[in-house]
Amino acid sequence: MSFSVRRLGPRDQRVQRLRRLLRRSSVRDSEHAFVAEGIKLVEAALDSGVPVEAVILADGWHGSAPASAVVERAAAAGVAIFELGPGIMERVADTVSPQAVCAVVASLEISLHDLLSRTAPKPHPTASGPDPRAGVVLVCVDVRDPGNLGAVLRIAGATGVVGVICCAGTVDPFNPKVVRASAGAVFQVPIVVGTAPSEALDSLGEAGYRRWATEPHGGTDYAVADLDGRVALVLGNEGAGLPAEVVSRLDGSLTIPMQAGTESLNVAMTSAVLCFDIVRRCRSAP
Repeated sequence: MSFSVRRLGPRDQRVQRLRRLLRRSSVRDSEHAFVAEGIKLVEAALDSGVPVEAVILADGWHGSAPASAVVERAAAAGVAIFELGPGIMERVADTVSPQAVCAVVASLEISLHDLLSRTAPKPHPTASGPDPRAGVVLVCVDVRDPGNLGAVLRIAGATGVVGVICCAGTVDPFNPKVVRASAGAVFQVPIVVGTAPSEALDSLGEAGYRRWATEPHGGTDYAVADLDGRVALVLGNEGAGLPAEVVSRLDGSLTIPMQAGTESLNVAMTSAVLCFDIVRRCRSAP
């Protein structure tokens, strides 16, 4: 397949925009775009059908068969293809050893109203995947670590949750580190960004969601808690916990029992235990 590739120098406006999108959440917010780095993430973006604005290649990418394949696929879809001059990707990229391929992708966030307006997916249980009857929303309150949030998104995608609400104070879900840690789940899971925790929890309560906090000690053992129907799992900052305005709006709290002296689980591990347990219950239900 033949396609045109435009070469960009270090002062090209597209290169400067790429740098800003990688480094500044305010630019990602205002331009409603973010960067997916690496062949697998670019493939995930193309698979998802999200608008891909451009694919950008590092100098010397031609030797990579996987890179050539994804470039041909993007070009066939009408995506603009650009190649950077020597050393530019290394100066622009967010990683120490940058990937040969990245893409500028349209942001995917939806409004809280739109999330709550969506009906829960119809059950299609299979032997190989989770039953999507689990009407779960994950609410991230002041989750600051990009790796943790990316893992939460990955778990959300794997368990078919309704959506993830990243409240104000939580790291930008389109931060390059979050996008990489999500392993493509950022393209699968409905994401709400920037909503105040109080507004999110009030709206969830009005929509019939029971709002459960997760805490290391003192809550209801998750194994015996009633987690049927619409459930909102509220994940807080590991160090500071949940603020009073959040605690006052909760319907209860869940605890994962552990051996004495064991460190508490981080938000990603906690969400994995709870989400997969809810899916297990759905799959075993009549």
